Amino acid sequence: MEHTKNQFYLRRLHSLLGVIPLGAFLLVHLTANFQATGGAESFNKASNFMESLPFLYALEFIMIYIPILYHAIYGVHIAFTATHNVGHYSRFRNWMFLLQRITGLITFLFVFVHLWQTRIQKLFGHEVNYDMVHQIVTNRFWLIFYIIGILSVIFHFANGLWSFLVTWGILQSPKSQRVFTWVSLLVFLVLSTIGISAILAFL
Repeated sequence: MEHTKNQFYLRRLHSLLGVIPLGAFLLVHLTANFQATGGAESFNKASNFMESLPFLYALEFIMIYIPILYHAIYGVHIAFTATHNVGHYSRFRNWMFLLQRITGLITFLFVFVHLWQTRIQKLFGHEVNYDMVHQIVTNRFWLIFYIIGILSVIFHFANGLWSFLVTWGILQSPKSQRVFTWVSLLVFLVLSTIGISAILAFL
């Protein structure tokens, strides 16, 4: 009984962190990257603003790295142990459940690589700017990798909104769950357009 109760709270924390703060950070990050569609100067201005935030490293660890680590570790645990939804939801929702786990694993890999190519390189004295990203994505392999990664992150977030609202008891009726399925699809399409437009702008 105690174990079940702990799992309940751990799952709620997992879903909460996926939306706040990680979902909020995703929206900010996409908005900043989208400035690349206005050219190198526009992106560099947005990047410099983000870099100039007070207590940046503390904010990154508290609001990004620690939540990502917990969300990823517990997410992997769910991916390999959770089978309770089989038979409880529609075939479509079970496919969404599977895709959520797959995109979660891809997201974890993508975020790790992206951090290595940008934030970690900053520690080695490289500047995070338009030219840095341009050099990465002009390599066809990395461009494809980034496109897959961006779509996976956005799908994981958009579909995760549905799971978040169900987990927290906000979407209780089958009708509300069906309606929000379309809402999450719209979120995915809008954010994907922004994300792909942004990465292609670095070319």
